[in-house]
Amino acid sequence: MKVALAEALGAFWLVLGGCGSAVLAAGVPDLGIGFAGVSLAFGLTVVTMAYAVGHISGGHFNPAVSLGLWAAGRFPASQLPGYMIAQVAGGLLGAGVLYLVTSGLPGFDVHAGFASNGFGTHSPGGYPLMPVILIEVVLTAMFVLVITGVTSQRAPAGFAPLAIGLCLTLIHLISIPVDNTSVNPARSTAVALFAGGEFISQLWVFWLAPLVGGLLGGTLGKILFASEQEV
Repeated sequence: MKVALAEALGAFWLVLGGCGSAVLAAGVPDLGIGFAGVSLAFGLTVVTMAYAVGHISGGHFNPAVSLGLWAAGRFPASQLPGYMIAQVAGGLLGAGVLYLVTSGLPGFDVHAGFASNGFGTHSPGGYPLMPVILIEVVLTAMFVLVITGVTSQRAPAGFAPLAIGLCLTLIHLISIPVDNTSVNPARSTAVALFAGGEFISQLWVFWLAPLVGGLLGGTLGKILFASEQEV
């Protein structure tokens, strides 16, 4: 239960902090934090919670990361369902808190997006399906590869959460204009269920592509760091 709670809290904080910054702070007149601020917010959520609870659960907070670490030989398959359920549940709770905050704002329309991911008309830059799938696969693969590298035995001790958070920041700087950046099915599911409509019908992309990317990144990590793997 302690492990599940740690994963749920990490996903909760990621959605509330990352998606919350996009919904509440990105476009505030004259003081908006913009894409760069939102990117940094996502990275900071991972840094802070990885340092806080990473020693309890490993600090995945993301089904694609859990699957990727399994592919890398770092994580048992038997624990995948429990981790993924906790991550999705925590993300939903974070989105729920965000919804309670924003629903009190006059004129706010949760169905306008609520920081959801999307392609076509729901992409910030109007990107179609195939570029969105490609960037989600590639960026998730690189994210998992970085995670496997910075947590290997020969990596500098104590810096893994910082490197992982900076990697997630970079990923968002690259791809927010493409699809609002997922690389995390729990994050995508949490806000899409509140936004509804086509955001839900497009959700399959933001499960399939990150999971494929996670498997690819984990496999590359296993090849590169096979002699350094930790239990």
